[in-house]
Amino acid sequence: MEHANPFDHYATVYDDWFENRGELIFDIEVRAFRQVLDILPEPWIEIGVGSGRFASALGITTGLDSSVKMLEIAAGRGIRTYLAGAEKQPFAPSSFGTAFLIVTLCFIKTPSATLQEIRRILMPGGKLVVGIVPEGSPWGNFYKQQKAKHHHLYKHATFYSYDELTEILTDTGFIIEQTVSTLFQKPGRVSRMEKPRTGFFPDAGFTIVVAGNNK
Repeated sequence: MEHANPFDHYATVYDDWFENRGELIFDIEVRAFRQVLDILPEPWIEIGVGSGRFASALGITTGLDSSVKMLEIAAGRGIRTYLAGAEKQPFAPSSFGTAFLIVTLCFIKTPSATLQEIRRILMPGGKLVVGIVPEGSPWGNFYKQQKAKHHHLYKHATFYSYDELTEILTDTGFIIEQTVSTLFQKPGRVSRMEKPRTGFFPDAGFTIVVAGNNK
């Protein structure tokens, strides 16, 4: 028997966070993504699109997720949705120019298999854009504490450091091309918009990596 997707039960709670406590955090992260959009070939897809918040804000028109309830919300935002796991995607080879993994890698049980599948659906010269909360950062430590308290969603998460992320990417055939960092304000103290910085910073709560598809 397949286990129920935890995001099905908490889809509305998850989505509502972006309009309440998470509104400014979301805007800070979106601003950082916009710094790299001009270099990304189309068409775009978000793997683990969730409720479509990031996809809608960034102009990503296609999304895949394993949560039916999340996809219902994403579809309401105009996203073309596909129900499937990240490890086995219903797309032909070389279907997309860019794939986004935004705060999704930590919930994937087999990262290497997922990244190999993303390489399959990317065109030669395509890009993968990964957004993570790095382990060891103030925000990473905050969410690990939530995991230890058996938070309904974060108890399922595995957090990765920047070095671990780059190792996973290079081991599966990607080439790191650009890194952007943001969210330098500490948990519970986010009160203003931030300008993203190029490169990796250990005290940043959100890191974006753009990697090229080496095939």
